[in-house]
Order: sequence, then structure tokens, then C-alpha cells
Amino acid sequence: MTTTAPAREAAAPPPPARPSVGRRIAAQLLLWWRRLTAMRTAIVLLFLLALAAVPGSLLPQRSLSQANVRGYFADHPDLAPVLDRLYLFDVFSSPWFAAVYLLLFISLIGCVLPRAVEHFRALRSAPPPAPRNLLRLPDSGEVATALPATAALDVVEEELRVRRYRVVRRDGAHGPEVSAEKGYLKETGNLLFHLSLIALLLGLAGGKLWGYEGSILVTEGDGFCNSFQQYDTYSSGPLIDSGDLSPVCVDLEGFQAEYEPDLTASSFTADIRYGAPGEEGRTTMIGVNSPLRSEGDRLYLTGHGFSPTFSVTLPDGQEFTDVTVPFLPSDPTTMASEGALKLPDVGGGSDRQLALEGFFAPTGLVQGGILTSIDPRPLDPKVAVVAYQGYLGLDSGLPQSVYSLDASQIERGRLSEAGAANLSLGDSMTLEDGTVITFAGFKEFAALQYSHDPGQVWVLVSAISLLTGLLGLLLLRRERVFARPAPAPDGGGTVLTLASLTRGSSESAPRFAALTDDLRAALAARTASQPEVSPRDS
Repeated sequence: MTTTAPAREAAAPPPPARPSVGRRIAAQLLLWWRRLTAMRTAIVLLFLLALAAVPGSLLPQRSLSQANVRGYFADHPDLAPVLDRLYLFDVFSSPWFAAVYLLLFISLIGCVLPRAVEHFRALRSAPPPAPRNLLRLPDSGEVATALPATAALDVVEEELRVRRYRVVRRDGAHGPEVSAEKGYLKETGNLLFHLSLIALLLGLAGGKLWGYEGSILVTEGDGFCNSFQQYDTYSSGPLIDSGDLSPVCVDLEGFQAEYEPDLTASSFTADIRYGAPGEEGRTTMIGVNSPLRSEGDRLYLTGHGFSPTFSVTLPDGQEFTDVTVPFLPSDPTTMASEGALKLPDVGGGSDRQLALEGFFAPTGLVQGGILTSIDPRPLDPKVAVVAYQGYLGLDSGLPQSVYSLDASQIERGRLSEAGAANLSLGDSMTLEDGTVITFAGFKEFAALQYSHDPGQVWVLVSAISLLTGLLGLLLLRRERVFARPAPAPDGGGTVLTLASLTRGSSESAPRFAALTDDLRAALAARTASQPEVSPRDS
């Protein structure tokens, strides 16, 4: 009896080696990069960017009007702090808006640059060989001709070159053939569109980083110099400091407002003088849609209003003449305006300071002791003033608006009412202590905005380039045409098999039919010019 050794079990294959930590991290980063640079991701980010701009259009922004933001806080005391924590009053400078902006920028670069390299290679490469079965393409057909194969392909090549195709003639695996292609500019337009979008984002980012703007109210006869300290409100990019501002000063020499018969404004113009500090400067006129452009800077006329002029005579005979202060329009249809005049240096002490709170009507009408404005033109100017005496709180360290009094000082009794009156031009009112306040006249002021944006030319060129690329993307077609000859079944000529492949067009069939008809006519004309065709050439 013989015994056999037990069969040796087959050894199990060793488990695959686990990739190193570095390789796993690299693979995960590569996966994230591919998802970020996908066109779908870029479209989603572009949608999010547009969606993020919605609250910036619906809610007041601090960069445009801090007064409107303060008014929103006053009207919505519970909701406004919540919105402020979400940066909805500073949308375009918020971290989340910058994050979406940066991700979109990176996504577009990662998506477009590889396509640009691939398109450059495609421009230098020949049209692809004809498929084996041309009749399976969406647009295909056959054309019979008495010409031999070589002459028939000559006609096809000539016709396609006339139509601006790039033509390659080769001996393929299934015989001689012609491959032609045109419409490369469609992909060029696509790439130009996306590259221009990147350039546009760069221009906008550059304008935010190195740009600045400031707003100021200037009364006729006054002026300002380009300095952050002189602006009522201003905003600047993080890479700008006061030394980077253009050295220019502007004087407002006159302001003109014209109105239609229905009292709507037709035009506002301001006569200004501008130049470097210490120079006489040059004169020009600016309007609402006609800003001053100087070395990349722009001075806009954004609005206007009235500045009443007062004269104050104290009981001891001291006079303050021609004190002018801007009143802000509260009703743009009648230019009814409100404002305040603060005189902290009168009265002989901090508790005897003087202030006026007033309502100015360019064409005033008093009904029941209440002054209203009925016309935006200064036909009969009147002002309603309420005088206060006491402590203004200007040295308390707390910020105050120059266009209104501090209501808390009135509530706490630090400021008390000393008199009120409706004054026409030249009228006066006398307070209990003998102070005389006279409405001496008025001037007009212009609301000006000085702006510097180094990316504006870049943005304009990018926008034009973007539209050009978009037109090329929408109007051009990418087309390929193939032709292959074969002997006719009866041996008396050639049968050309034609096929066309068009991307993104619903009119490919009519275009292919027109091309086939033109080729048939060209083949017939060439046959007529060669009446005798040797069978040996076919």
C-alpha cells in the first residue's frame, strides 16, 4: 500500500502594498484640483458670484453711503445687526465674496489654459483621416462623375479651398481621400471668451486693490484737494495710502441747473478749476454724464443742493457774517432740504454754544405756520430755523454728523431751544439774549466724487475682447468634410462618397446639400472641358 503526500495548498497572493501617505495626499489633491477646474464647477461659481451680488444691490453699502446704512439700522434695529455680522452691508469686500471670487478665478485658469494649449496643437495639426464608412456620418451622399478618381479629387480639393477649408489629401487605408476642416475660430472664440473673462476679473481685482474714491459736497466759491482728510466719505484699496493720491485741487466756480416745464431736472453743470496745488489750474465744465478725466482719475458730478447763508450778531456786537452750510435735499422733486449750522465759538463758554437746525425751501410757501417747498427752482427762497443754545458735545470724542444736531444732547437738556422762525431772504430773528440771526442768502453746492481706478482700461479692453469671443463662439461653425473616390459599378467613371460632420448646428443638412450641388456642378463643368476621358485613367 502506497501513500501519497498531501497536496500542498497554493500560497495566497500577498496583499497589495498600501500607497504611502504622500501618494494618498497627492491623489486627493489631484482629485480636488480636477473637480475645481471642471467647467461645471466654473459655471456654479459664476452663478454663486452673481447670486452673492444680489444683496449688494438690494441693501445699502458702507462704501457707497454710510448714511443709508445708519438709516437702515435705525429702521430695522433687530435685523440690521444680524445682516452686519454676515457682511451684507460690505458685500463686495466681505471674506465670503472674496473666496468665491478667488475660487472662480482659479477654476477658470485651470480650465482654460489646458484647453488653450490643446487648441494651439490642433491649429498646427492636419485634419483627421476620413472614417472607414463615410455613409454612417449624419450628412453623407454619393456623386457620380465621368472623371477619373484623381481628377475628381482635384475638383473636390479646389472647391473646398475656395470655401476656406484646410485641405489634406492623403492615401488612406481605404484608398485616396480628401479631409478638410474649417471653423477653428469657433474654438478660438470660446477660448478668447474665457481668457477675457479672466482678464476682466484681474482688472476688477486690480481696481479694488489699487483704486480709491471719495465724495464731498462743495459750495460755490469753495474747493478741495485730493486728500482723504477732506472727503466726507471715502474708500480705498488695501494697497493704497495717502501718499499715492494724485496731487490735484479742484475749485467750484459756479453751478447751473436747468429744469423742464414739468419741473423735472434736464441738466446739471458745474464750472470748475483744477490743477496741482499752488498752480492757477485750468477751467472746464462737467456734467452728470460728462466727468472730468485726468491721468486716469475721474471727477463726477453726482448731485446738487443749496447752502443757506446766515449772519449772526451777538449781544456784545460781535458778528459772524456769511456763514454758509450745505443743507441736504430731503425731497428731490422740490429740493426741500434739511441741515444744521453749528457755532461752537460763540457765547463765551462751552455751555453757551449756538446751533441752528433748519429747513430750506427754494420756492417756499407758508401754510398754517408750516413751511413747504413747491418748486425746485430758487424763485422765492425761505428757511425755517430752530435755534438752540447750550453744549454741542463736539469735544466729547463721539462722532457727529455735520448735517444734523446730536439728538442726545437735546434729550438730556444740554441743548435747549432758544427761538424759531420762518425767514425770507433778508429777514432776521432775535433770541431772548439779544442774538440776531439773519437769513442773508444762499449758494448752490455740487456733490462731487473723485475716483481712481487703474484697471478701467484693462476692464474695457477685456469686455470688448469678451464680446468678440462670444460672437465668434455663437456665429461660427466647426465643420469637417471627407471625400473618397471609388470606381463606378459599370467601370465608366468614378463615384465620390462625400460626408460632412458639423458641430453645434441645426443647419448642417442644407449646407451639405448646397456643397453637394456645387461639387456636382463643378464636376460636370470639368467633365465638359475634358470630352475624351481614357478608361485607363479611371
